[in-house]
Amino acid sequence: MSEALRDASSIWRKVSTPSGRRHYRRYDMALVLAALSLSLLGGLLVWSSTRVSAGDAGDPFFFLKRHLLNLTLGLILCLIASQVSHRLVRAYAPVLYVLSLIGLVAVLLVGTVVNGAKSWIAVAGFTVQPAEFVKVSIIVILATLLAEKRDAENQPMNLIVIISLAVAAVPVLLILLQPDLGTVLMILATLFAMLAVSGVSRWWLIGLVSTGVSAVALIVAAGVLAQYQIDRFTAFLNPDSDPLGVSYNVRQAEIAIGSGGWFGNGLFQGTQTAGQFVPEQRTDFIFSVAGEELGFFGSSIILLLMLFITWRLINIAARAEDLFGRLVAVGMAAWIAIQGFQNIGMNLELLPVTGVPLPFVSYGGSSMMALWLGIGVILNLDATKRRI
Repeated sequence: MSEALRDASSIWRKVSTPSGRRHYRRYDMALVLAALSLSLLGGLLVWSSTRVSAGDAGDPFFFLKRHLLNLTLGLILCLIASQVSHRLVRAYAPVLYVLSLIGLVAVLLVGTVVNGAKSWIAVAGFTVQPAEFVKVSIIVILATLLAEKRDAENQPMNLIVIISLAVAAVPVLLILLQPDLGTVLMILATLFAMLAVSGVSRWWLIGLVSTGVSAVALIVAAGVLAQYQIDRFTAFLNPDSDPLGVSYNVRQAEIAIGSGGWFGNGLFQGTQTAGQFVPEQRTDFIFSVAGEELGFFGSSIILLLMLFITWRLINIAARAEDLFGRLVAVGMAAWIAIQGFQNIGMNLELLPVTGVPLPFVSYGGSSMMALWLGIGVILNLDATKRRI
């Protein structure tokens, strides 16, 4: 604990002194600027999608101000995390993991149901989604476990892999009870990426994929999915079955994106967006705002920034000083890339609707803060390597 306090108290000294300013130049500022650009662009899209409804309620800037507040809090978490020793993060990984599990249990006990899922806890006028912070803790704890391998051939021991799978299974089961299938799929895909980079035998990877496919089939066959999740798969497989019902969200998002053409209708000029025809547009379907108002070229900026962030994280993984840092960077890259692919895919009707936000862009405090917290951890790992 004393080491944590020393790390926290040194932040101001590092910022205010010349040596501190030199220290900050070691950070991957291209990564930070790309993530910040996405977050600010997200603010414009959130404002466009909410200014009419929020204006009717008395404050057209309400959601924009909340988005910028979430971004500010995220940047503060990023700054703090970037100054805390990565060795301390690794040492306290089990504590972070347990705290995240407590949050998931609390959701099941006192959580608020929104759109069929009990994923949020109301705190002082805000809603917190613990599953978003689990994404950070699960990456850190898995990196810690998989980096503990000891055999001469530098391959993870079977016992460590089994423990890692068990550790991942606990939050996965708790999140399934909410139920939030999109987050579960993202965590499992991230786990797969981290196992692959850790050097695990290909038989483990084949077994994990086989088990995952079998588990999904069993969940569907056993009727464990909630009705709204079944409706989402029905809408994906047969979008014409109920265009005014289960397929309505995706259909309206498609109309919005299609109407934007190559160059878009102009920011704040989208008729689908202004008319509030796309439900959940500030969160799940924020990409449809970009498609309608910025067009193909404008919305491609989001995709390019997402790919750039993923590429920078992979570069950080390649130059990491140890396996722990490499795995954390790969986990973050997988999280952002997979979740971005999920969100954009469901907006384009290439994937079923899973309810995951578009990283850095969608409205949502928990998602924004968790992402920037993860970026802060990465910045510290990379800066440590550059100092060496």
